[in-house]
Amino acid sequence: MTTLTVTAKGQVTLKKELLKHLGVKPGEKVDVEELPDGKLAITAARRKGSWAEFYGILAGKTDKVATIDEMNEAIERGWPA
Repeated sequence: MTTLTVTAKGQVTLKKELLKHLGVKPGEKVDVEELPDGKLAITAARRKGSWAEFYGILAGKTDKVATIDEMNEAIERGWPA
């Protein structure tokens, strides 16, 4: 168990090892759910949107071509369908 300190502003900073466990990187978000008995559940927030909205967003902005392995890794990270 990890103990965190609450600041005067009511904020808590999650330690690196907790963020790593969640798979969250700087700039990404977490979801917090209130549970009974004063408990919270923290999970990594997943991107929302469709593939159609995302498709082509980088068109003309890079010369990089993704390999099949890179595409499979992106799929495993959980882009919603």
